[in-house]
Amino acid sequence: MSQPINPVKHNKSATLTALAAACTLMLSAPVLAATPDVATAPAATAPSAIDSSKRIIRRANPNATISSPQSDSAQPNAANTVAPESMTSPNAAQQNNATAPTQPTPYTPVVPVTPKPTGATQVYQRGPITSTGIDISRGQLNGIPTPQVRISDISFVPTLLIPQKTGLGTDKLDVSLLDDFIEDVSPNARHYPPNFPNRSQRHYTREKIKVLAEWVEPYASEPDASYDVLLRAAKLNAMGRNLDLGSDFAVRAGQYVDRAIKANPDSGEANFLYGMMLSEGGGFKEGKKYLDKAVELGYTEAEQSLAQSDLLSDRRNEALERLRRLEQQVPDNSIIRQQIKLIEDGKYYIWDLPAPDIDVKPNTPIT
Repeated sequence: MSQPINPVKHNKSATLTALAAACTLMLSAPVLAATPDVATAPAATAPSAIDSSKRIIRRANPNATISSPQSDSAQPNAANTVAPESMTSPNAAQQNNATAPTQPTPYTPVVPVTPKPTGATQVYQRGPITSTGIDISRGQLNGIPTPQVRISDISFVPTLLIPQKTGLGTDKLDVSLLDDFIEDVSPNARHYPPNFPNRSQRHYTREKIKVLAEWVEPYASEPDASYDVLLRAAKLNAMGRNLDLGSDFAVRAGQYVDRAIKANPDSGEANFLYGMMLSEGGGFKEGKKYLDKAVELGYTEAEQSLAQSDLLSDRRNEALERLRRLEQQVPDNSIIRQQIKLIEDGKYYIWDLPAPDIDVKPNTPIT
């Protein structure tokens, strides 16, 4: 006679039997790779996916170091493969998460795949700079004519060197361009008031005088400056005074011409320059003695300045007589005849003549 079955004992035995069958099934199943759980994966793990061949494909990280495919294949995919023990033991899963690398090594696919946009920034690296030009004479620019250059009106300025200081063995100054400029603009700017054919030439002359006066100033200001340097500095500053460049030009012009006369008392040009500056500035009496000496030294233009002083001092007849006498001495001087005509017409400035045409260029560096 069979004993009655205990319902509690029967349920406990069935539960153990089902649990054993489930464990056997899980142990016998193959290990499959799975997509990593975002909640349990390390924060530094790059997003990944699985292709049909069960290889893990990670998106490239620009800041990570790229390793060889052999090293990637040799490492187990511990971060993305779920071990059987992790399903049955919570402690084992925690241990695997603790030992996982913080930054996984990027994987380079062996099989070429079509790249997809990842949003990575490409930084341009500048290459070597080359200085290659285009030779337009070889016809590389179609439709653009080759420039043709023709030189005309060639002029030469003779080289002129003057001593920088007094005494022997001194350095020389090249005043070739300086003397060429003074000779060109003196008929327009040496006497007051100056006379120019147009405003542009007057402006260019003013600017050029500023540059040249600044260039010669360090040499002329030396206590042992030569007579040649002092005379040229006096001419430049005197023309600057006539062109209303400021009182500094008038002061320097007087100082330099006075020193030039002391260095060479028998210079007709220096005596004429000083007498002309004084008389045209209103000092007729003071300037007359320097002009008279210049006349004695054979400087023709000093007679013309004396005639101008006579005219401004209300001695019109003396001015006419002086110029007519000078015309007989220098019959080829056409300017004297024009000055006589001005006085006969009742004018008071014998230098108010048609301005000679000059061609002063804009400033260029003085070396």
